[in-house]
Amino acid sequence: MSATVSAPPLERRPQAPTPPTPTAAAPAAARERLLSLDVFRGMTVAGMLLVNNPGSWASIYPPLEHAAWHGWTPTDLIFPFFLFIAGITTHLSLSTRRARGDDEGAIVRQILRRGALIFLFGLVLSAFPFFQWGTIEGIPDPTFVDRVVYRLEHLRILGVLQRIGIAYTCAALLTLRTSLKQQVAILAAILYGYWLAMTLIPVPGQGGLPGALLLDDPSTPLSAWLDRTILGENHLWIGGKTWDPEGLLSTIPAIGTAMLGIFAGRWIGQPRPLFERLAALFAVGAIGMMVGLMWNWVFPINKNLWTSSYVVFTGGMACVALATCMWVIDVHKVRWWTKPFVVYGVNPMIAFLGSGLMARLIYSVVKVPYGGKVVALQTAIYQALYASWLSPHNASLLFAVSFVLLWFAILAALYRKNIVLKV
Repeated sequence: MSATVSAPPLERRPQAPTPPTPTAAAPAAARERLLSLDVFRGMTVAGMLLVNNPGSWASIYPPLEHAAWHGWTPTDLIFPFFLFIAGITTHLSLSTRRARGDDEGAIVRQILRRGALIFLFGLVLSAFPFFQWGTIEGIPDPTFVDRVVYRLEHLRILGVLQRIGIAYTCAALLTLRTSLKQQVAILAAILYGYWLAMTLIPVPGQGGLPGALLLDDPSTPLSAWLDRTILGENHLWIGGKTWDPEGLLSTIPAIGTAMLGIFAGRWIGQPRPLFERLAALFAVGAIGMMVGLMWNWVFPINKNLWTSSYVVFTGGMACVALATCMWVIDVHKVRWWTKPFVVYGVNPMIAFLGSGLMARLIYSVVKVPYGGKVVALQTAIYQALYASWLSPHNASLLFAVSFVLLWFAILAALYRKNIVLKV
């Protein structure tokens, strides 16, 4: 499955932005609800479903694939956009709790509880369906107990939701009682510290070579060695085998991505004219993209390593994307197209968990007879309804679009009934 993820869920259903009142400008700004934030989140959720569920992994249009290693594609923006918007909502949520008088202890407990639940949801998704299907090497006729035990022994410990839970918790706690200057210093320490660790520290078993010379092979960087040493190869991403794109060390700079979102949330919540706020987002985003591209010369942009250049570059892209949404939706009031994305954005946790469970079932677990052999349910649907009359790439894309539309129908039904999964 593509490494993409959902942001922490919303505290309430979206409402139309509160119009400012001339007699109370500052309080109005504090109560403001920007529709663009919900739309930005919803576009990211829909993008996640689109890239995670192609008809055939062998037939995908290049923009809908991750970069093979160094570099980036539009697909590589989805995960950091989730963390960025999670940072924004984190700041707004904590500000609201402080405004209503919650004490610091209660806020810390909520942060820890929410982060732990998100991590647990990710672990459950990794374990589902809690037994190993198909054949098991070395066990010719496995019992059900054998299948359960094997699944536990090969459970992927980290993953997309696990990273979100860790990054959210750490970013929220690091910014809870610190000043902006201290937060900027913490972010700089995270990004520069990770850069120096990944490029200067010799990696064990690699002949004493510094990490800078080992970044081109997924199995050789310091982050991969730490994942194998601490987690063990049986508990890594099955597609990597010797490394994990959501591994231990690379989760540290992901905290920086969430912190950038918190900075953006702090700025968006300022009692300033909306146009001034979005103009600054455009400017900072452009600078971030430029700095990230320059940093790429010495520390390549790489999603799987979550390099410091990737953090700065994608953070800049997120600022520009959000500012564009604000300019179109909240300034010029062009909103006729926004409702589907609002529907996606209200229930990101249900969208991520539900689509992930469904994908695991139809792509791997449920088998049906088709064409004289037993195949996965998804394969039978894809071959019968899409590949039978379309070219491979178009068939694969249409299947993914159908999956997105199916989940829009599910989420729209929940939206109408005001059913929202809160964490």
